[in-house]
Amino acid sequence: MNQDSQQPLCIAFRTDASLQIGSGHVMRCLTLAHTLRERGADCRFVCRAHEGNMLERIRHEGFKVMALPPDSKASTEPIVDEETLGHADWLGTRWKVDAEQTIKRLGDSRPDWLVVDHYALDVHWESMLQPYCNRIMVIDDLADRDHDCDLLLDQNLVENMSVRYQGKLTEKCIQLLGPQYALLQPQYSQLHKIAKPRRQPLKNLLVFFGGIDHHDLTGLTLAALRNVNISFDSVDVVVSGQSANYNKIKYQVDNSLNMQLHSNLPSLAHLMLKAGFSVGAGGSTNWERLCLGLPTLVVTVAENQKPVNRSLHNMGLIQWIGDVESVELDCIKSAVEKIVSIKKIYDWSEHCMNVCSGDGVNNVIDKLLPVS
Repeated sequence: MNQDSQQPLCIAFRTDASLQIGSGHVMRCLTLAHTLRERGADCRFVCRAHEGNMLERIRHEGFKVMALPPDSKASTEPIVDEETLGHADWLGTRWKVDAEQTIKRLGDSRPDWLVVDHYALDVHWESMLQPYCNRIMVIDDLADRDHDCDLLLDQNLVENMSVRYQGKLTEKCIQLLGPQYALLQPQYSQLHKIAKPRRQPLKNLLVFFGGIDHHDLTGLTLAALRNVNISFDSVDVVVSGQSANYNKIKYQVDNSLNMQLHSNLPSLAHLMLKAGFSVGAGGSTNWERLCLGLPTLVVTVAENQKPVNRSLHNMGLIQWIGDVESVELDCIKSAVEKIVSIKKIYDWSEHCMNVCSGDGVNNVIDKLLPVS
């Protein structure tokens, strides 16, 4: 609560989902918003109505959404000296236009915290918004741009993490770095307490490459599994009904006795707890899998995933089997055959569980609320 006015703490989120961006940014903001609401905060979202947006999902979960117009397809305005951010095209408009539209949507509400989770926004956008909110929190994974914020969260585990943002932040900025701050849904913390390190034989497999899976790595993995001389009790396959590859994947699943297709799930937690190992992409799902001790074969699907996944591989927390541009059916096949024969699977699984407890949301909120 805001002690001066006895009014609920106002938290605004600026984040987007789209077919290009995916759903991960909105999902982790929703996770944070739910727990903030439980503690009495008034949470609201500002999101652009891209194709593949999650406006209705946010509303369905009981939050107010202030929608920005769909992609204008305008060229992105240069940020500094003709340079643009690496993900500038994710915004759908010029950053100044986005800032002006966001200010208009916020109106007179003046949030106590403005939480920004967007790779296409940086110090310039944040500086424009500073007069219209009390504090700004940035959620980032890339460390590829400057920020003007009071609190920065990067939940990744990367070599030299402590100096990753050196020179990119103001002196006042508090940094929350590492998986102890990973924004996981509450059930992960609960299931972490009962999860057991995996043991051979690994009979249950989870396949998940993100809801949309533009590259159809799901289909490639299912094709590889048909060539593996291993009998699984179950293969759980997760892909969104919005995926362009959904019907193809459904056909593959329907023609296999031990496979089951899942779409648009609120959480993967119980499927992860059930699985002996998984095959998937190298994004924010990493922390969910680590929390529940799930050994995983990872394919990176974006350039920004490579540094994190390289570090996780070197630390023995995942097996990074390649990049989407180079991985082939035989690579997945041989990796699956290898993992089911690993003798120290228990040690690998236990190592994962020791890295991420699933309490990140509460750890973050403990930093947010005392200074409100």
